Amino acid sequence: MKKIVFVVFSCLFVTMAFAQDSIPTSTSNTKKINLINKPGDHLMLQLSSDHWASMPDSISSHQSGFSRGFNVYFMYNKPIKNAPNYAIGIGLGVSTSNIVFKKMNVDLNATSATLPFTPLDLSNHFKKFKLATTYLEVPVELRYFAKPDNPNKCLKAAIGLKFGTLLNTHTKGKTLENSADQTINTYTEKENSKRYINGTQIMGTARIGYGIFSLFGSYGLTTILKSGYGANMRLFQVGITLSGL
Repeated sequence: MKKIVFVVFSCLFVTMAFAQDSIPTSTSNTKKINLINKPGDHLMLQLSSDHWASMPDSISSHQSGFSRGFNVYFMYNKPIKNAPNYAIGIGLGVSTSNIVFKKMNVDLNATSATLPFTPLDLSNHFKKFKLATTYLEVPVELRYFAKPDNPNKCLKAAIGLKFGTLLNTHTKGKTLENSADQTINTYTEKENSKRYINGTQIMGTARIGYGIFSLFGSYGLTTILKSGYGANMRLFQVGITLSGL
């Protein structure tokens, strides 16, 4: 998966490098680009497929279903003077991630030195179980527009970072099943604790698309768990973005 992230970032760097060469030089015949209709701020929505990089086999073998994330940011766009094809984007928002497991319990309320990921047998396991995190984030992007005077009808790309602080982490188990005696208990169990989860999240980001739609990828520069509390796993997300820029 690191190779995929590397390819995405490489493509964006090549795109921006090519775009840099295409910026017109300032001469008396240079056509001025009209940025009056270019919005200064906008809402950015992201839906992602979520994964943990460097996940031990003992954990990854129990990951199941569609692990997903949803991010929403309010962004401010500032064009770069004398380089109209480029802009700086900065914003504020919330990101969520939900990692789904099968036949496994993640005990956030444990008192052990590391976070317990406990495999379960066919008896007394939840049909659905997930670990969810929510971060308040500040994203910063360097953006490229092929047609800055018409951003909703052109190729666009961005690379950047986002900095987050942990708001909430919890596990949720739904529908307790016992295959031994064929019983099903339809209740929900939820545990909340920040003890093991890293309170700071920094991620590298990349986007490329056309108009209001784009593909994005993000990769954790910080680990999911606090240092010494478990494996050095990192979150990565791949998904789609809906945005005015």
